[in-house]
Amino acid sequence: MISVEGLCVEFSAKPLFTNASFVVNDRDRIALVGKNGAGKSTLLKILCGMQSPTSGVVSIPGETTIGYLPQVMNLQDDTTVREETQKAFSHVHEMKAHIDRMNQQLAERTDYESDDYLALVEQFTQEHERYMMMGADNYEAELERTLVGLGFLRTDFERPTSEFSGGWRMRIELAKILLQKPDVLLLDEPTNHLDIESIQWLEQFLAQSAKAVVLVSHDRAFINHVSNRTLEISCGHIIDYKVKYDEYVVLRKERREQQLRAYENQQKEIADMRQFIERFRYQATKAVQVQQKIKQLEKIVPIEVDEVDHAAMHLKFPPCLRSGDYPVICEDVRKAYGEHTVFAQVNMTIKRGEKVAFVGKNGEGKSTLVKCIMGEIPFDGNLRIGHNIQIGYFAQNQAQLLDESLTVYQTIDYVAKGDVRLRINDILGAFMFGGEASDKKVKVLSGGERSRLAMIRLLLEPVNLLILDEPTNHLDMPSKDVLKEAIKAFDGTAIIVSHDREFLDGLVTKVYEFGDGKVREHLGGIYDFLEAKHISELNELQSSMSIPSNPDTQNIPNTPKSQNYAERKEQQKRLRKAERAVEESERKINEMERRIKELDNLLMVPENASNMELVTEYTSIKKLLDEEMGRWEKLSEELEQLI
Repeated sequence: MISVEGLCVEFSAKPLFTNASFVVNDRDRIALVGKNGAGKSTLLKILCGMQSPTSGVVSIPGETTIGYLPQVMNLQDDTTVREETQKAFSHVHEMKAHIDRMNQQLAERTDYESDDYLALVEQFTQEHERYMMMGADNYEAELERTLVGLGFLRTDFERPTSEFSGGWRMRIELAKILLQKPDVLLLDEPTNHLDIESIQWLEQFLAQSAKAVVLVSHDRAFINHVSNRTLEISCGHIIDYKVKYDEYVVLRKERREQQLRAYENQQKEIADMRQFIERFRYQATKAVQVQQKIKQLEKIVPIEVDEVDHAAMHLKFPPCLRSGDYPVICEDVRKAYGEHTVFAQVNMTIKRGEKVAFVGKNGEGKSTLVKCIMGEIPFDGNLRIGHNIQIGYFAQNQAQLLDESLTVYQTIDYVAKGDVRLRINDILGAFMFGGEASDKKVKVLSGGERSRLAMIRLLLEPVNLLILDEPTNHLDMPSKDVLKEAIKAFDGTAIIVSHDREFLDGLVTKVYEFGDGKVREHLGGIYDFLEAKHISELNELQSSMSIPSNPDTQNIPNTPKSQNYAERKEQQKRLRKAERAVEESERKINEMERRIKELDNLLMVPENASNMELVTEYTSIKKLLDEEMGRWEKLSEELEQLI
């Protein structure tokens, strides 16, 4: 579907990768991996035609369609969720209009025997068959199914997109791309804004419905479930592993060990040759052997060892001024958009030095309350910011707010003040922007690099209240660990909005749970909160919120919590399996109903009335459809029992 040959990309005369050749085939599920800044996002942009390589060829057949989801995207704000998503079917509307025009011509013309008329009939037939095969008549049902799969409620469909956070609007863009059913899907960090249910739905969609996929993700479980092939960018080369991600990790380790052994043997061989040359350089009797050794030495191609990224971000927040005892106090705070109430009667008091977490399902108001605290949006109720408070705010879209026309150095130089300007190079080096990297334009940086650069801006002024909204998006595991240690050592107050339980573990001492229009306070760390909710993942909050808590059963002294977790996990596993079975059955039914409709249209044509192949196929599919309907009813009953 896509053929890449001899690809080379250079920035400032420094190659990102060279002589890369590979093919993307139908049904490939390719995980694109490599350290931050290795060129993963750049390669996706080249494959979709948004960026040109320095040299090399990317061959894409003319009829091949490509869908690309970037990390950073300019989003529309002037439509409803349904209207914005319907833009995915603009080509369907155009095709329908074209078919209607041809149909009108056929009805008006009378030159039935002419070649021109017969050609028009042939074109109409082909276009109509293509239209029906696309399932275009069912696009509204597909639209709703996709939006629900990505976490939207049906009541959200008519809401303006401007009411949704950036993460939810990215889901709309993802829905549009999936609904276009491209031949090749290029996804750059698609799970950054998804909760666990939506991630699982996307996994299933990519496994069953997508044709070919190339994706970049830091979510190891996701890429392992989806991938059947791994492309690694390392040492300026692209290495193709024909296995899923977990198997690639094992093979890469073995490959590197082999490379190290070969490298060591080669170095020993080179040392022996040089020693021989130095020893016998001036002996006439050994002149021929010395020249042979020199020629052999010149012909040796150095063995490269796959790089391991040992670079680390050294992060330390500067000392801060002492703030008042209570940096944030909320009393009956309420926020609504029209008739939709995000939250109401929010009462909270955050003390100086506390590290607290805002958790809950996407769209329940975590980022909205942060914006209220920042004074960015109006609200009802009383919200007081304490004495001598200096806020440092890292928004979800912080990396998108950077000026792409500036270099890394200029970005920091423009906001640095006083003596800090003398230490800009040291600061950039600590964040892995040392040397030539400081001259890179922001527009060529990866998502992780942009997040690091945005974090530097936050460090330039001392603050005593940190508000971090999903700070770990686009950061790899080592960078997350460094950021976590820096926040732990921060001597001010911190509010962290995050779905990442490992990041929050050992970091926060209080949890605020957002859900059902309310904000509930839970004392203790994140695992204390999870135990109290009888869940093992933050993303399970959606299901736990829908189950009313029973005070008579919450405090049974002799019920082991581990047993509750195991039972709950097993129940959820059975539920997900049943849901997948129902969805798969519905998919089969839709396909058979579509084919029966096509056969009905074909059999209505007089010439096909005696076509036994069509009649036999029609009878066979009708029988299979009846059987599948019975199976669907049984599966639906089983699902209802589990719910």
